[in-house]
Amino acid sequence: MQIQDLPYPDPGVPDARSGPRFLWWLGRNQLGGQFKALAWGLLHFVAVSATPFCVGFAVEAVVDRSGTRLALTGGAMVLCGAATAIGDTFLHRAAVTNWITAAARVQQLLARKASQLGSALTRRVAAGEVVAVSTGDVEKIGWFVEAVSRFTAAALTVLLVCAGLVVYQPALGLVVAVGLPVLALAVLPLLPPATRRADHQREKAGRATELASDTVAGLRVLRGIGGEELFLDRYRSASQEVRHAAVRSARMWSLISAIQVLLPGLLLITVVCYGVHLAREGRITVGELVTVYSSVMVLAYPLRHFEEIAMAYSFSRPSARRAAGVLALERVTDIGGSRAADAPSGDLYDPATGLLAPASRLTAVVCGDPDAAGRLAERLGGHPPEDSPSVLLGGVPLNELPLDCARTSVLVQDKDPVLLSGSLRDLLDVPASGAVDARAALAAARCGDVLDALVQGSLDAEDPMDARITERGRSLSGGQRQRLALARSLYTDPEVLVLDEPTSAVDSHTEARIAEGLRELRAGRTTVVFTSSPLLLDRAERVVLVHEGEAVAVGVHRELLRTEPRYRAVVTRETEEEAAQGEALGSEALGLENEALEDDAFKAEEASLSGVLKGLEDSRLEEIEREEIEETA
Repeated sequence: MQIQDLPYPDPGVPDARSGPRFLWWLGRNQLGGQFKALAWGLLHFVAVSATPFCVGFAVEAVVDRSGTRLALTGGAMVLCGAATAIGDTFLHRAAVTNWITAAARVQQLLARKASQLGSALTRRVAAGEVVAVSTGDVEKIGWFVEAVSRFTAAALTVLLVCAGLVVYQPALGLVVAVGLPVLALAVLPLLPPATRRADHQREKAGRATELASDTVAGLRVLRGIGGEELFLDRYRSASQEVRHAAVRSARMWSLISAIQVLLPGLLLITVVCYGVHLAREGRITVGELVTVYSSVMVLAYPLRHFEEIAMAYSFSRPSARRAAGVLALERVTDIGGSRAADAPSGDLYDPATGLLAPASRLTAVVCGDPDAAGRLAERLGGHPPEDSPSVLLGGVPLNELPLDCARTSVLVQDKDPVLLSGSLRDLLDVPASGAVDARAALAAARCGDVLDALVQGSLDAEDPMDARITERGRSLSGGQRQRLALARSLYTDPEVLVLDEPTSAVDSHTEARIAEGLRELRAGRTTVVFTSSPLLLDRAERVVLVHEGEAVAVGVHRELLRTEPRYRAVVTRETEEEAAQGEALGSEALGLENEALEDDAFKAEEASLSGVLKGLEDSRLEEIEREEIEETA
């Protein structure tokens, strides 16, 4: 694989059981590049190591006054120099290719895993962890994969030189052959503590990265509550911990580097002293002494790769472990699916909660816990926990469908959707059914003012579709971002659309218009909206109350508001005390009303009796008057 051939058509299935196994898997998948780098490395290191032999032969030729041998030796040195330059050039090229292709493979694997898991990824792994793995960790993993071939070439060169010295000059060659393995193995006792310190440093750096990522993501909220200084102090503290861990790790690696300088120096002194002694006794020539001395000097170069491979492994092992941890996450079911790729249709049913969303209807779901609502929305999208049954669409388990088919059938919009930078046309460049026009989706989501704002912010955009959106839509308000994300989901027009709090950041007037547009545009399609907004609930054809992980009430908004206290408590934000007070006040008012009615009845009866008595009294007076008149007459 060459750099120009990236990305890989298929990055493969990684061995994510552990960090070392993942590194081994990466190396096995780049055998061609590894052997190429090994070949160029051998050419380079052997040419460098052969130069001292040429120098020794040249010295002997001068001592023997042999011009022919001196010329031949000069030619050999020219060849060694050319081989050194060519080998170094192509070794660097092959090494960089191995580094970049290994890192690209890891990034492709991470991108594929993110697309498979969707929003479930950040619920199972911290967002900062994913960022750290996909940025700094891939470079360290690529470093180790690339360094393996150079280390192998250096180790083979050291063995060849030791064997050559033993044959060329047995007395000094044995000293070098015994001393070089000691040099290579002397740092092994220091590697475990150095590795532990490097792991500790990586752990601290990962935590600092997570904190920084989370702080940046929530910066607007932090500014709103005045928590910037608090999180800044936390990051300062985490940064200082990283610095202290890095200093402790650097001290250990400095000690290893010092040993790598000290021991070759001691070996060189030993070779020189012993060689001078042998030369004085006439057992070796001056040329042989110069050859062995120069070889020991030159071998310090390939020996450096022993230290580098130890450092590369120490730094890449925690990175590989973290990458393997992310890549080991799986969709609860077989990603390939065990059913045909035909997209099912029908009712959406969750056996775990009993939630039923009938086909072709707008169903609103009310949950008292926003986190529970998010988990339920994730389940409806085909990502249930490992110990939970799959959601059924038309009687077909979603987890038995191929991933692309399941994604086509059910689309879940998270409560915090992401807008990528680019034009509005790029934002809506998503797989869609083609039945919904982009402008109709924007109109249903009430994005008119958003389009005006985008056009004003893009001086060269006459068509709103060409207006630029900044990274994550940071130039827009929360409500504007929500509406653009809703328009994108509506434009996709899936068989089932699941929306998690799609209007939580818009005003009530706009929310009411969005509810009407959503109902009109999704007519005849299955839509599930997680919300507690009365404006959306009042326009839903069916409302389901999910309480403590179970669907406990089904109806329409006004009916549930009147008959279901738990529903009323969630929708109206009414507490238990307020509900009890309301019932008490209602009873008291009813009692007062009854008393008032009784008073009115008593007063009416009293008035009636008074009227009767007054009538009797008037009749008696009239009768007395008639009697008096008759007596007078």
